[in-house]
Amino acid sequence: MDKFTKLTGVAAPLPMINVDTDMIIPKQFLKTIKRTGLGKNLFDEMRYDDAGAEKPDFVLNKPAYRNAQILVAGANFGCGSSREHAPWALLDFGIRCIVAPSFADIFYNNCFKNGILPIKLPQEQVDKLMEDAERGSNATLTVDLENQTIQGPDGGTIAFEVDPFRKHCLLNGLDDIGLTLQKGDAIDGFEAKRKQSFPWLEQGSAA
Repeated sequence: MDKFTKLTGVAAPLPMINVDTDMIIPKQFLKTIKRTGLGKNLFDEMRYDDAGAEKPDFVLNKPAYRNAQILVAGANFGCGSSREHAPWALLDFGIRCIVAPSFADIFYNNCFKNGILPIKLPQEQVDKLMEDAERGSNATLTVDLENQTIQGPDGGTIAFEVDPFRKHCLLNGLDDIGLTLQKGDAIDGFEAKRKQSFPWLEQGSAA
């Protein structure tokens, strides 16, 4: 998992509440178990018409936001079914940070496990960032995870809270597998001791 330390990028405004995971990545795209290739179908039904052509009014289809790395959204973002494909699709598109007043719990947890920083802020602060995001290509925000701040295009700074353990994982690029591998020496020691104490278990595995 890529580390998240400081991100400076264009923020796209999505002033919608209750954006569910089926809106983020519709169910017909859930057949893959790969984390890549889903970005083109992010918000598929909002981005494309029935003929597959882009809808020019959708924010991520506008030239200023095609390379957005930050999403400023409404309350209860990521509600609905608990599909991990939702953060996969966002990440594959290039979104590394989502700012909203609230998130669905499972989606919120899945973001951290996939290298996306979800930030909860009071509605009035989200409204301010939404206004900043509506500036188009000038809607550049800087998200500093180490110092837990968001700096707007006018230089104003907003502080945010994040769980210390989740912060540690993002700063160091540690997903669940990475955390397990940090205990590699202890795991190797346990397996060697088990092999010595219970050799017949190893014989059974070989058979």
